[in-house]
Amino acid sequence: MIVAGVGSKRGVTREEVCATIDAALDRAELSRTALGAIATPAVKGGEAGIAAAAAALGLPLILVPQSRLEAVADQAQTRSERVIALLHVPSAAETAALAAAGPSARLLGPRLALGPVTCALARGDTP
Repeated sequence: MIVAGVGSKRGVTREEVCATIDAALDRAELSRTALGAIATPAVKGGEAGIAAAAAALGLPLILVPQSRLEAVADQAQTRSERVIALLHVPSAAETAALAAAGPSARLLGPRLALGPVTCALARGDTP
């Protein structure tokens, strides 16, 4: 299963989130049908644009608790000082994708940033 981990600045739109997910999928040479879920840090649960994107894509939205983000932080491929200051992990998108995709998860590449949204794809065993 492929999980799209999403990070964002406040106030992002559904369109911005979907465009970033699509760009990450294109880079990985995958289609939307490969996605099984969208994941984001639990503190982003109030972001209407992320929730709307998950609904538009017909995918579950997984809100990943801080402890699970921190548990996979050493597997992140990119490092954002802003995200470290806010969430104490190197990448919101990468750690959310890894945590939601299960214990054998691996990133398909570094996160992709498109405007105010980041997306990372992880392959895992979580159904």
